[in-house]
Amino acid sequence: MAGKTFPWTTALVPWADGPQYTRGVHDGLPLLSFGCAPRDKLATYRQLRAMGLRPNGCDPVAVLYGRHNRSGKTWFASLYLIANAAPVRPMTPAKWTALAKANLARRICCTCGKDPLYVVPTSTHQCWKCFEANENEQNGQAA
Repeated sequence: MAGKTFPWTTALVPWADGPQYTRGVHDGLPLLSFGCAPRDKLATYRQLRAMGLRPNGCDPVAVLYGRHNRSGKTWFASLYLIANAAPVRPMTPAKWTALAKANLARRICCTCGKDPLYVVPTSTHQCWKCFEANENEQNGQAA
């Protein structure tokens, strides 16, 4: 590689008073390399969730990028201001009920209609007993 893909530049950024070093611009947002973003001011969506926060409808203020050494692929992640984040909305009883119904639907066997107390595979939609019976039936007919 002859030159750097993202050379260092200085730019005005929303999380600091003066210009800061960035790696240019990506999608109109300042680009920061991995390990250079201020952890006390910026966070990814997953980091906000781990803190019990959400972006609160605010757009990302920067983009974090890194390279995977083995594959050489470049990855990007949006960064949000922690100061603008709000607490995660609590689950309501209606949301808990809807979640329980959705999880129950994933556990019902399509052959026998029973709940085996585990999530059935999406490839067969059958519990283990019905799957084994179906396999034995197919092997018996083929012989």
